[in-house]
Amino acid sequence: TYAPKLMLLDISDINCIQDVAKEILNCYGCVDILINNASMKVKGAVQSISLELDKKIMDANYFGPITLTKAILPNMISRRTGQIILINSIQGKIGIPFRAAYAASKHAAVGFFDCLRAEMEEFDISVSTVNPTFICSYHRQPAPGNWEASIWK
Repeated sequence: TYAPKLMLLDISDINCIQDVAKEILNCYGCVDILINNASMKVKGAVQSISLELDKKIMDANYFGPITLTKAILPNMISRRTGQIILINSIQGKIGIPFRAAYAASKHAAVGFFDCLRAEMEEFDISVSTVNPTFICSYHRQPAPGNWEASIWK
């Protein structure tokens, strides 16, 4: 039994993910189950969402989980065991109006983890994606002109 250790990680900041993964592996030696469950979303028409915000959503919902997974994966491969889970969204399968950046990031994540599942079979590493339907998340009402406050976390 290991004492829990709190690790703070902004999944959209892919530059620090490698260091956090290294710290986790140094502390515990391995990761048996990796659950990718962080996400950001924004609601708005395609023409009203900036490219900067599109990139931030993609960093959090696609590059964050794959960066963390790639940091943990060599340890799982060397031990020939492990389980990787992506908690995604039904919008990774279907798109709806006013969620283009979110749906695109979730589609990309599904594609990546589907490919990873096939590649990891020979190492006995299980890869699962969970695509729940709409859920109620914490949301802050944005101040006018403040797109960061319109992000759902």
